[in-house]
Amino acid sequence: MNRRQFLVGGAAAPLMQAQQLRSAQPRRQPNIIVLLSDDHSAPYLGCYGDPALRTPHLDRFASQGMRFDRAFTAAPQCVPSRTALMTGRSPVSARMGRFSSPLPPDIVTMPERLREAGYFTGICGRNFHLDGPGVNGWNPPTREIIDRQGMMTFSKRVDFLDATGQPRLVERINRFFDQKPADKPFFLWANFSDPHHVWDAQGPGGPVDPAKVRLPAQLPDLPGVRGDLARYLAEIEHLDTDFNRVLQTIEKRAPDDNTIVVFMGDNGMAFPHGKGSLYDPGSNVPLMMRWPGMIQPGTSNKVLFSGEDLAPTLLDAAGLTAIKGMTGQSYLPLLRGQPQQARRYLFGARLAHGNAAYTAETMASEWDQSRMVRSDRYKLIYNCTPWMEYQPVDSMRDPGWQQMKAAHADKLLKPEHDRAYFTRPRPIIELYDLDSDPAELINLAGKPEMVAVERELKLALQEKMIVDYDFLPLPLGATNGR
Repeated sequence: MNRRQFLVGGAAAPLMQAQQLRSAQPRRQPNIIVLLSDDHSAPYLGCYGDPALRTPHLDRFASQGMRFDRAFTAAPQCVPSRTALMTGRSPVSARMGRFSSPLPPDIVTMPERLREAGYFTGICGRNFHLDGPGVNGWNPPTREIIDRQGMMTFSKRVDFLDATGQPRLVERINRFFDQKPADKPFFLWANFSDPHHVWDAQGPGGPVDPAKVRLPAQLPDLPGVRGDLARYLAEIEHLDTDFNRVLQTIEKRAPDDNTIVVFMGDNGMAFPHGKGSLYDPGSNVPLMMRWPGMIQPGTSNKVLFSGEDLAPTLLDAAGLTAIKGMTGQSYLPLLRGQPQQARRYLFGARLAHGNAAYTAETMASEWDQSRMVRSDRYKLIYNCTPWMEYQPVDSMRDPGWQQMKAAHADKLLKPEHDRAYFTRPRPIIELYDLDSDPAELINLAGKPEMVAVERELKLALQEKMIVDYDFLPLPLGATNGR
């Protein structure tokens, strides 16, 4: 086996042979359901090993299928991330670098491809972010222009569309099934609101004790940080209850075992080093897939899975070819327990965030621009706006970040935290050894012993940016290769 191949571990040979025999037999096109949580980093479920979390329903779902431990969204923000999930290409190549932009009409999505193949398709729940900023995000000039130009296209792309919010999500899912023809397979994309900031919901177990939360190494141990994380975990427990209601509804309305159910986060947590940044907590999300008779229950893997890979994988499972322009790859062999050619690199893009006008007050969170390439062991981040002062997305006014700023001003932060959040200008290149420094706090860029690794990753990122027609300067330039 070469270093780019991967086989699901722990599967006995007879089981593998049985799965291969089943996969070779004719099979009806599967139903496909994608359930997205909002701002959800991978460590934060019981099945991912967090002892403070009470998520029995999601944990049980994980045991019924395959858990991906290194799944990454293509961007650490909702609009560009969801673009990649639904198109199989990077948000840069799809021209989705601004929250107020609807998806261009020439960019074909996974549900459209499935619809052409006879699927009944639908979207419901929280704003899915690909048809502009939603009812609360428009200003009158923006809405007038987009309406006049006919740029909102999703009512024509799918059979059922109700993106009015998470409340009564079960009711909307039932409406989808009421309208679905009995003789058609279906695709349903349902969007949760949790655990998006603000963190004001709790599960049946009530509040999470801040003293019992396990702080990741990238966050300083301050009361406000612990309190914020406890509220975030309580919101995930609330999500677990909503997930159970949705899954029960789906299983009642679609009892067919030939149904793929995907649960995934749209991007990472709204904490420092998280959402809006290209460190792992910003884009490493939970991903579980269940497909009875095809995916062996209780399996997990550590392949590098990109948000660009979701659509090609699901289209392949439906027996359909990839859409022109897709840069993701299919992981269908992995789902079936067969040898898989795995990614050597995955990529991420930090693009404009939010819908506010560009001002001195908003530019840090609105216009920060960076790119990332990650291998099994190393990560390189390329900062193209290093002069901007760092602040976390959404939670900058919460106690955790406010106490971190105060501790910095009083010179009470540990040096690694002070460097991570308060260095200005930031380095243009950051390089991390993820084996020895999983918290991404020790920048190795420029070290003599890392020259070969740094150049390898820059070359990989250079190719990605060229292929995607990226608008940012190339990390190696276009003339002298330095």
